[in-house]
Amino acid sequence: MGEQILQYGSMPLDDLVLGMQRTFDRLVRRLRLGPPPAPGRRRLLIVQIDGLSRAVLEEAMARGRAPFLARLLRRRGYLMAPMCVGLPTSTPAFQLAAMYGVRPDIPGFHYHDKRRRTDVYFPRGGDAAHVEHTQAAGRRGIVSGGGTYGCVFTGGAESNLLTFAMIKRPTGAGLVRAASKLVVIGWVLVKGSVASTVEVARALLRMIADPLSPATLAVAHDIYAGVPTIYVNYLDYDVAGHAWGPRHPRAFRALRRVDASIHRLWRVLRRVPEHGYDLYVLSDHGQAASVPYLRVTGGRPIEQSLFEDFFGSDVNRAASAPERRPGGLASGLAALRAQRAPGLFQRFVNYLEQDFPWVLGGMRGAREHDGIRVIAAGPNAFVYFLEKPEPLTLDQIEQRYPELAKRISASPGIGIVLVRSASGPLCYWRGAPYGLDALAAGPFAQRPDLERIVEGIRDLMTMPSAGDLVIYGIDAPQGNVSFVAEVGAHAGPSVDELHTFLIHPSGVQVPTPITHPVQLYPHFARYQADAT
Repeated sequence: MGEQILQYGSMPLDDLVLGMQRTFDRLVRRLRLGPPPAPGRRRLLIVQIDGLSRAVLEEAMARGRAPFLARLLRRRGYLMAPMCVGLPTSTPAFQLAAMYGVRPDIPGFHYHDKRRRTDVYFPRGGDAAHVEHTQAAGRRGIVSGGGTYGCVFTGGAESNLLTFAMIKRPTGAGLVRAASKLVVIGWVLVKGSVASTVEVARALLRMIADPLSPATLAVAHDIYAGVPTIYVNYLDYDVAGHAWGPRHPRAFRALRRVDASIHRLWRVLRRVPEHGYDLYVLSDHGQAASVPYLRVTGGRPIEQSLFEDFFGSDVNRAASAPERRPGGLASGLAALRAQRAPGLFQRFVNYLEQDFPWVLGGMRGAREHDGIRVIAAGPNAFVYFLEKPEPLTLDQIEQRYPELAKRISASPGIGIVLVRSASGPLCYWRGAPYGLDALAAGPFAQRPDLERIVEGIRDLMTMPSAGDLVIYGIDAPQGNVSFVAEVGAHAGPSVDELHTFLIHPSGVQVPTPITHPVQLYPHFARYQADAT
């Protein structure tokens, strides 16, 4: 009995199950494996590490926090090109420029469109789709026929799961691919169910210690299928950097997880060399370590400070009515925030403030009074005078509010204030105005990248949707300041925000120098031309 083996016909059951597993494994792989590209053609995989500056990446590699990327550069024949991403240093502006080759009208992650009389806030359903539709100008995106994961825009991709622009209406191709992934996962679970108890326990421990991200699984599927272009954005580091700071141990741990995910994708690429993928790793912007503006002012948000100190409005007047006082939930959240609760809690409250202000006892009047709208988007805030749909100049603003830009720029928590004038953009710093040709004498003295800063400010103030006043907390007297509750911020002109990287195969010629993401478009678009 002890040596007896359960048999099916003349074949032991173990051998039968093993044979079935191997047969099904080959079938699954064959069903997933697409055809190789035409001779001489290459396919494209772009991996974006959201929010990672070049300086932090170099530090992480030196400290062993990004071991695979370090090996990729040292041993695998890859090079790292420096890249300046322009202003604003934000994901939507970067991706629209890189995906479509246009200089976008996207001054921040959250702003007001005076012509449409509406706010644009990218996590909100429909906003990203509208911006992509109106600003891509009918151009072919670099991901046409491919897949995007975790991005703001589609880039023309057929598979658009986890993409802001299609978050409410994922494509059929994306849903089919998602379903196919579930089939494969299901088969893995079936295989695991016939393994020994010890092996199942080991597998569970491995999964807990080293989980596979959904984006990595989706991209691996597309690589096997031979999708012509894939663009995946890993948000882990950016989220941790906002919550804890760009050099906090938790942020480096998040980067280590992203590095491991890229390593997994590399192994998949090596399994199907006949698919001919070129791998690029890049970042859309960096982050500056910052302090929340609320901490500088003792609890007053930037909107309240501007309305009360400079526009003569009492934003608490309407809120003082008993029926507008925040309830128990709002009071509890406000109390936690007042105690400087760090990390992901602050990010959660930020999203509540943007989309559900009533939960926190807020109201429209906290952002708009007497035809003036204020939008806080990060270390940047926009002031819009709603009397005209077109941007106002300094002279027009000062007819109503004399020396407004000067006075705001000299107030606590403020770095610079940008405003349009008849002679071009002006930058107010510590109460004094500087033209673009005089920035070296003022806020950007000793900056070796001054030319890039000048270009960035000029581009930003050319955008119709940039505020009539653009206020930055970067380089405030109190340090880098963000107008939302975060300790890692981006959108501004600090070195860490502006300067990122492009890791690429050594045999590929990339633009040099890369001074704006719009330069990436013709390079990546060539892969689309090769695919036709």
